[in-house]
Amino acid sequence: MAETQLPISNDLRENHGGNVLNVLYQDEYIVAIDKPPGMLVHRSPIDKHETVFAVQTLRDQLGKHVYPAHRLDRPTSGVLLFSFSSDIAAALGKQMMEKQIGKTYHALVRGFVHNSGMIDYALKYRYDKIADKHKRPQQPPQQATTVYESVQRFEVPEPVGKYQSARYTLVRLLPSTGRKHQLRRHMVHIRHPIIGDTTHGDGKQNKFAKAHFNFSNLALSCTQMGFTHPVHQKWITVNSEMHHEMRKLLDELAPFAVG
Repeated sequence: MAETQLPISNDLRENHGGNVLNVLYQDEYIVAIDKPPGMLVHRSPIDKHETVFAVQTLRDQLGKHVYPAHRLDRPTSGVLLFSFSSDIAAALGKQMMEKQIGKTYHALVRGFVHNSGMIDYALKYRYDKIADKHKRPQQPPQQATTVYESVQRFEVPEPVGKYQSARYTLVRLLPSTGRKHQLRRHMVHIRHPIIGDTTHGDGKQNKFAKAHFNFSNLALSCTQMGFTHPVHQKWITVNSEMHHEMRKLLDELAPFAVG
């Protein structure tokens, strides 16, 4: 099927503090946005005091109801798909479940990652005491796979914890499954936690990134999503850049790039 490459507008990207979402793609059935880090997709018992959500913000921005086709963790930024009907959302969700949607993420992780590989490591469901109180406990570990590719390595000549220098790698991640916190947990599994991950990551590395680069977000962005349009049956590709703070961090790391 033909691929549709979509233009990316940067006009609103830095403006999400004013609750304006950057629309990456829109037709009469589907809309895709660039979700900023820190924004919940919808209301959640995890944070009862939060008042800004992607679903409500996009609904108000477009003047019509929207239905999320999938989820992104609160600290994760990037491509987020919605539809204008529950039927289309269900069709996109079915593609997700059947692994027919292509997802690409970029992450900055601790240490040097060489070449590429695949992580095939089943994950137990991590229950949240509040958000998951109605879910069935004691589920067996769920199969989960992620392909990783090294993009660029950096070495900052400053000691961090037991290490003599701060080493980082920008990686491209292609998950074929969508388990809870899959990418964050898989990178920890191979001892390359994502920078800024306060749940699964390296606290000393996170403090170093905050102190030296003023970085306090999660260095993880969904940068591309491809799917078959449920109505037109054409392959659609939606692209997004890494979020602003992550791009700024990479700009500051650029002088420390190594081969």
